Amino acid sequence: MKELVPIAMLFMLLAPSVASSAQESEDFPEKIVYDAAKVKKNCLFVVSKVHPEHLSVYEAVAGDTVLLAIYPACIAKNRGQKEVSGDCKTPESYPGKPFYISMIYDSSKWRHDFGDGRGEIPSYGHWFLWLATPGFTGLGIHGSTNNRESIKEGRGSEGCIRLLDEDIIHLHDNYAVVGTRVIILPEDFGPLPFEVRALRARVVTAQPH
Repeated sequence: MKELVPIAMLFMLLAPSVASSAQESEDFPEKIVYDAAKVKKNCLFVVSKVHPEHLSVYEAVAGDTVLLAIYPACIAKNRGQKEVSGDCKTPESYPGKPFYISMIYDSSKWRHDFGDGRGEIPSYGHWFLWLATPGFTGLGIHGSTNNRESIKEGRGSEGCIRLLDEDIIHLHDNYAVVGTRVIILPEDFGPLPFEVRALRARVVTAQPH
């Protein structure tokens, strides 16, 4: 039995302590940042395919799981589990073993042709967090250079997870290391039980006393 929390309520519940990653006029979902990691190697990323799509950062601290940050994200344009290369789906790693970051690249000069008439253009932001995804290669978490508006929609990539350019820098600098585990949940999954507990703990902490 899955323990679900309405995703649309998540950002509203945590609004008193948000730090927005974009100008208000851009109307992006909020970036929520609480803390820097105590030990970066103890972090875990969870990607939700439920709208508004987002990437959450957790850390294992003294036997507990603490919510550190939430970033709005864009995932693949097509729904469902990735089956073959080129199907424009984001692979899922739950249930089963998490993916993990196998390499971190400076992608500030990387270019890509999306076949939309713009030709080869800068596309990945400053960092590309390469994921070890069994059966597939070339998938990762990166910025949204020249595709910034796709973060609002939550769908539009060819399979990778896109963040705002400033958010991939923040994620890299504060939480990401080679070996970081990454869970990508299926479309019909809300937050996992440990996420619900971590979220509730943050909501309680944010309440006036």
